[in-house]
Amino acid sequence: MEPIISVKNVSKKFGDFTAVDGVSFDVMPGEIFAFLGPNGAGKSTTIKMLTTLLKPTGGELRLAGHDVTKEQDATRKVFGIVFQDASLDDELTAFENMQLHAVLYGVYRKEVNPRIEELLKLVDLWERRKAIVKTFSGGMKRRLEIARGLLHHPKVMFLDEPTLGLDAQTRNLMWNYIKELNQKEQTTIFFTTHYLGEAEAVAQRIAMIDHGKIVASGTTEELKQQTGTANLEDAYLKLTGTQVRDETLDSTAGNRERFRSMMKNKQR
Repeated sequence: MEPIISVKNVSKKFGDFTAVDGVSFDVMPGEIFAFLGPNGAGKSTTIKMLTTLLKPTGGELRLAGHDVTKEQDATRKVFGIVFQDASLDDELTAFENMQLHAVLYGVYRKEVNPRIEELLKLVDLWERRKAIVKTFSGGMKRRLEIARGLLHHPKVMFLDEPTLGLDAQTRNLMWNYIKELNQKEQTTIFFTTHYLGEAEAVAQRIAMIDHGKIVASGTTEELKQQTGTANLEDAYLKLTGTQVRDETLDSTAGNRERFRSMMKNKQR
């Protein structure tokens, strides 16, 4: 079986700063894969390259058989994405946000309404489909973004800190939705999180990145064995250190603007 995500010796430089340094890894179809690292480690830059928001300085990225750099339009059709920062239109209803996404991604007209209903029911928002999004809680907005990202039947769903800022109950509910869609639609899940317990409970495999390099990868048990630790948190700290990191060029700031720019380009 061929990997659905293939990253080979990929690097990204911003002037003299190297955000990603010769990274290589594969993700298999239908896998739930966690990408972990401290602030500035390179994980957001890697996601931006995989989702066509940044061009790599070197190396090769392939997504569902497409060369991410050379086949951007084809690549964008096979993934959905949920950023840390909401990218919904707060002045539209939940249903209207879904309809807009359907137009941008060219979902067949006869399929749009049934698909919207199916997904809003999946995330328990069907009864709120006519409500203006600015009235939604943070958890409701995140659930809507997940539903929106699935509208065009993506093969891969990228989730960048999908439960950041949510309470424990809402985080648990969110992961139940994500695991259900993974099982129901065989969607490959690629996510980052600061909650190591989430990665341990949800991910089938984990890659840890630090200073732009992959420092370890494998199942939770394999990572514990590699580091001689009792749990994932200890393994993570042993591999990445205990020093607090500041945000660098590898930050999520501006994701919403980049996403909207990408959507405008699709309309041209």
